[in-house]
Amino acid sequence: MKSNLGQTALRRKKSVQDPMRAYDSLPRPLRLWLANAVMPWSPKSCEKIWQRAKSRGEATPAILAKLDRAETATLAKHQS
Repeated sequence: MKSNLGQTALRRKKSVQDPMRAYDSLPRPLRLWLANAVMPWSPKSCEKIWQRAKSRGEATPAILAKLDRAETATLAKHQS
């Protein structure tokens, strides 16, 4: 039996980094937030938000609140 990838002209996207290694490398507060998140966030996207906020000098609680708001807004958008 052929897989779905055998029936498409699209290229396979190779993962550059092990997802568990990416998760493990995140700061502890961010890992804890991800573990309790409602949506399946990628470690890469969360780290990007975290690093950008940290570079602006935002405190950890403010960053986690920002992630909560982003998740709530995304969930509300998909429920309508």
